Amino acid sequence: MRTAIYPGSFDPLTNGHLDVIERAAKLFDRVVVAVAKNDSKHPLFTLAERLALVKTAVSHLPHVEADSFEGLLIEYVARQKAQAVVRGLRAVSDFEFEFQLALMNRKLNDSFETIFMMPKDTYTFLSSRIVKEIAQLGGDVSLFVPPHVKSALTKKLKRRRKTMG
Repeated sequence: MRTAIYPGSFDPLTNGHLDVIERAAKLFDRVVVAVAKNDSKHPLFTLAERLALVKTAVSHLPHVEADSFEGLLIEYVARQKAQAVVRGLRAVSDFEFEFQLALMNRKLNDSFETIFMMPKDTYTFLSSRIVKEIAQLGGDVSLFVPPHVKSALTKKLKRRRKTMG
């Protein structure tokens, strides 16, 4: 069974992420969307919330599952007995950073490959950061995230405004 790990913070999951997940699901027998615990990024959603949003988004894909992890990706990949790590690339600027990560991971553990995948061109400009910014400014993000993610974003930002204002 060929297993791929698609790691990320997914704060929140976007349609670009979903596009990469669906593409990876065509190539691998099993895809694990691994939601990373990384408190230094100051996520809007908690780890549990991000994991729940991803689980809902991938529920229609039979060989895709969602999980969370903390620590080194290479250790998680080994625990999952995966053969590949999938990384999404939107632009050349992503490639430089992702290439460095892939080379470092290979140096630490060369038992898996890093596969770079590009989303549809309609999603190349999309990032979680931009989605959050649009939502915070009251913009409509329905073209950029699944409906349940839009709903969760709206609720989270309303609660945040109440506590701040």
